[in-house]
Amino acid sequence: MTPSNLDRRTFIQAVAAGAGAVGMGKIASAQKTDSAGGSWIQPGSTILFQGDSITDAGRQRDTASIPNKQPGLGNGYAWMAASQMLVAHSDDQLKIFNRGISGNKVFQLADRWEADCLEIKPEVLSILIGVNDIWHHRNGNYDGTIATYRKDYDALLARTVKELPEVKLVVCEPFLLECGVIDESWWPEFNPFREASREIAEKFGARFVAFQDMFNEAVQYAPAEYWAKDGVHPSPYGAQLMAGEWLRVVNGSDS
Repeated sequence: MTPSNLDRRTFIQAVAAGAGAVGMGKIASAQKTDSAGGSWIQPGSTILFQGDSITDAGRQRDTASIPNKQPGLGNGYAWMAASQMLVAHSDDQLKIFNRGISGNKVFQLADRWEADCLEIKPEVLSILIGVNDIWHHRNGNYDGTIATYRKDYDALLARTVKELPEVKLVVCEPFLLECGVIDESWWPEFNPFREASREIAEKFGARFVAFQDMFNEAVQYAPAEYWAKDGVHPSPYGAQLMAGEWLRVVNGSDS
């Protein structure tokens, strides 16, 4: 077995174990922006995943109000992270919800925020949003810009912390992989969305999950199509990688 094949095998095994590719270059160095340290998953916590289709991942709407149930949590990274939390914290009475909706942009989160966030009163709120803000602009179905994204996202989090002053925010970096519908022409427009998400995380003291950095590292071990065939929606392997990295950051781990 060649060293590169061995490295790839080790990487895939880390993903399958939900390890978030611990100790691997850029993935292990993704930063969290708060300084408190330690895990944010505490006994009795209500944890809410929010976002677009990457978070939605085919969840069933008729079970959305029931915490911890796989159909209502979808088939993506939110469910994979939830399942690991529910194993690791089996006695802690966690309540985990997913309210991602396919196609959403930031203003659409805001339109449903009362029912789909504020009324749930999460202790931990995770948001992954941004790819539709550029995708729908590029296909002519949305006239928003990076300035719109920044303004809307800032307003959404300001509203959230005003209503839920104790909430712990997790801001996830929007990401693309260069395959499927994605080519190099996307990056000049997309990179400012990534930068904006990081800046917003810093402003609100959120922990930042650097998914783009993570996938940039992942494509050194398997091609982009392995992680997200269309360049946007992760495969099960890509989703597991996301779940591991999300848990690493939210648990306050540096390795």
